[in-house]
Amino acid sequence: MTWWQALVDAGAVAGGSARGSGFGVWDQGETATYDTNVVEGSELQAHPISEPLIPNPEPRVPHPVSFLNGIERWSVVAYDGVVQVVSAYIAAAVRRRDERGVLHTTHERSRAFAVAPLDRMSPPLRQALEQSASDVERVDSDLVEQPARYLEMVEATVRRARAHLERELAEQSLKHLGADEWLVLDGLLSRSPAVARHPRALGVIKSHAAQFLEGRGLERALTLPAGHRSSVFAVRGGHTRTEVYSWYLRLWPWEGNDLLFGLVRVEARAAADTVTRAAALSAWLWAERAPLATPATRWDRLLYPLHHVEEYLKARAPRSPAVRFRLPVA
Repeated sequence: MTWWQALVDAGAVAGGSARGSGFGVWDQGETATYDTNVVEGSELQAHPISEPLIPNPEPRVPHPVSFLNGIERWSVVAYDGVVQVVSAYIAAAVRRRDERGVLHTTHERSRAFAVAPLDRMSPPLRQALEQSASDVERVDSDLVEQPARYLEMVEATVRRARAHLERELAEQSLKHLGADEWLVLDGLLSRSPAVARHPRALGVIKSHAAQFLEGRGLERALTLPAGHRSSVFAVRGGHTRTEVYSWYLRLWPWEGNDLLFGLVRVEARAAADTVTRAAALSAWLWAERAPLATPATRWDRLLYPLHHVEEYLKARAPRSPAVRFRLPVA
């Protein structure tokens, strides 16, 4: 018997609405104001990624290389009056691609937990939850009577838990990287100082809630042709605890779609060699477009190896909660 079935048996009303299946959590919620300045040239420009900016460019697709991604799932499984009790699952993995192009899992972590405002639950149901669930994430009860806002808070709670899991996994995997091995993660590099300062770590961000540029620089970034990147700029402030260097890269043509189609933002260590390697690194990421990351919703901004890690985690995740519903009695 699962903990939510025990809760229903104790008198809670069964729930069953799946609410979340999120990806790229490190790049969500970045709506703060940032301090940025161009560190490659005097103003932001568009550069073709084939441009030979360094005398001895690195291999277009280095081997070996590790890729990190994560998933999250949550759903309302029970009601204690208006209190919505949630079952959540988060997971992250690092998969290493060897010289033959085969991906092998090197690090993996997951967590299944309940989310509930314990102080608003009735004593019998709170006791049933605490006795049957081994991991409970307690949340504030102020928004219980505003169901929509309450679920937004739940989603943010699950997102933070997943970000913490991914950060720990990234920091752990860096300790085991080979001398020439890279780590590419789906999302922000800058949440972890250790990851942000590593010379062979890259963050690939596919969401664009935060605005880093303005005026002509913003227009040039958002209208980059396919196969082009922007100049490198420094990112500070906002939720970024550690300065990083960043640039935009267009993976697919946006004409006929929208300004963000095929557009990703790359984060790397704030160092002079990042600027000199930006062209070679962009050419490598460009090559990672194939095969297509379909059927993912944002396949145009999702590198295939990161999609592969995502699919691996989804295949290993438990099924959505199957709550036993009570049939009406005639």
